[in-house]
Amino acid sequence: MREPSPRTRLSWCSSVSIVRMAARSSSKRHSWIFRIVSTTIAALVIASLGWSAWVYAQIDQYAGRDQAGPADAIAVFGAAEYDGRPSPVFRARLDRAAALYNRGIAPLIIALGGDGGDQFSEGGVGREYLMSVGVPESAIIAETESRSTAEAARRLAAIAHTNRFRRIVVVSDDTHMFRIHAICAADGLDVLTSPRPRVIVEGGNSDAESIVHEILSYTAWRLHIE
Repeated sequence: MREPSPRTRLSWCSSVSIVRMAARSSSKRHSWIFRIVSTTIAALVIASLGWSAWVYAQIDQYAGRDQAGPADAIAVFGAAEYDGRPSPVFRARLDRAAALYNRGIAPLIIALGGDGGDQFSEGGVGREYLMSVGVPESAIIAETESRSTAEAARRLAAIAHTNRFRRIVVVSDDTHMFRIHAICAADGLDVLTSPRPRVIVEGGNSDAESIVHEILSYTAWRLHIE
């Protein structure tokens, strides 16, 4: 049997060496890519946790703070309504607004909220409820077009500008207060927050669910993707 020539052996050895070097190079490259991806993911997770912790601290701070004081108007942010009647949560917000009005905090209540999913609007239902508990119709403005917190704040800013309101007390859920304050401030409003009393709603969101919702919603607003 004819043996391979020295040149053939050398060529074969060189090829093996090249393959091994390429394999080592590829392995190192994959290792670096894995490290970069892992580090990036870890940094994003840490940043997300830090951001969420900061937002949670702000939510908690505003939730426990009642700033109600003399103002030009009281704005109550809408919530669910059922066939023209406010849900327990919305009713608690409206009752809070009416109580502030009766204390003389402001001479006017603005009920915010658009389409409630039927022929009624949250703002319209809010106006009717407020009238039923003794607030004069002349002391109520119903905003009936907004579909989100950001839209309600923008329409509130337009109402405030038209009527030259300088300061407004805003009423909503305690966990909602920080986001409302931030959005209103961004729209140029000077607002004081006054959370509604807590009510037990069967099947309603837990505190944890409400906080997670607010963290995500505030983040989406800051990223302009709401």
